[in-house]
Amino acid sequence: MSRNSLRAAALAAALLPSTWVVAAPLSLDQAIELAVQRSQAVRSARAATASASETARAAGQQPDPMLNVGVDNLPATGSNRFSTAAEDMTMKRIGISQEWVSADKRAAREAAASAVARRESAMEQVAAADARMQAAVAYIEAYYASEALRLTALNEKHAREELEAGKGRLATVAGSSAEVLSLASALGTAEDESADVRQQQAAAVVALQRWTGIAGELDAPRLAGLPALEAFVAGHPGVVARQRDVEVARQEVEVARLNRKPNWSYELSYGQRQGRPDLVSFGVSIPLTVAPAARQDREIAARLALVEKSEAELAEARRAAEGEYAALTSDAQRLGERIDRYQAAVLTPLRQRTEVMLAGYRANQAALVMLFAARHAEVEAQRKLQALQRDLAKAQAQLVFKPVVQGAAQ
Repeated sequence: MSRNSLRAAALAAALLPSTWVVAAPLSLDQAIELAVQRSQAVRSARAATASASETARAAGQQPDPMLNVGVDNLPATGSNRFSTAAEDMTMKRIGISQEWVSADKRAAREAAASAVARRESAMEQVAAADARMQAAVAYIEAYYASEALRLTALNEKHAREELEAGKGRLATVAGSSAEVLSLASALGTAEDESADVRQQQAAAVVALQRWTGIAGELDAPRLAGLPALEAFVAGHPGVVARQRDVEVARQEVEVARLNRKPNWSYELSYGQRQGRPDLVSFGVSIPLTVAPAARQDREIAARLALVEKSEAELAEARRAAEGEYAALTSDAQRLGERIDRYQAAVLTPLRQRTEVMLAGYRANQAALVMLFAARHAEVEAQRKLQALQRDLAKAQAQLVFKPVVQGAAQ
């Protein structure tokens, strides 16, 4: 194929309607990626990270110098009041002053601002992790709602077939009007159940669309391997956030300690007088820490208390993460055992029963009503199995997607 043909094919593909683009079933990984891309919480956290990074760059700079302009000894009374040329003591003055912050203080301020920037960066990763988990749970709900709708539609089909068979028996001595009315009621119940599940499925699709922006057929969710306890706790959003809080608090303690030493200010000015020599002035301003125990030491103690507060919150967050991991893994294990047991002890015998009833009906050895009852029992068992599988997938999704990824916890 020529290069021009390839370009034409690529252009045609780009111009296809969006419905063609999303015609293929949506996978769980695609849904998660879309959720992170579309999340406004992630966008907000990204902007906060950029703001904190810019603040950190400015934190290590010296304060801006001050330009001082004034007039000294200006006459206030008499015929020459407010005249700058009448008195030889009047002086026009211009100068510049600079507060000097030591390199240690500037480095400590920059380190504290950088810690805040790292915390905001971690919050961006936390927001992305939350979007992934919420999208995964919504995907699982939507997928299993669609599967439940398929089974209720099958139940409805079976009920309709039973009603038609009952009407056929009514024409013979084998049927009765009471049986037909009972089957008609069963069909109505099946149709209402399908409508209820359809409503739930529509709500689940809307919830998923809130994260992905698209709706369509879904692939079966496939989850990666479950994390170990250490990885889950280290990447838990609460633990990551509290770790950053501890780092910020410790850096602010260092800033408070260095602030115990006052900043000196230097001033240089030039004075111009009428008919007399001009003057140059130089001065140094030194704050006097007359009561450090009542002011600076209190500030240091307050920052140390915040460090203790942050460390306690971090320890509590770790305990909560460990408890959450234990609960989720226990749920996943129990649900997996229930699924295996249910498949072996309930669903498999019911499938075999349906096959036996179908063979017996074909051989005129089993009544049609017995076949219908066997099919209905099998479908109901499949619905319960799907509910267990959905709960298992949700528990696994929280284990897989809740921890922060991409190194935000380091």
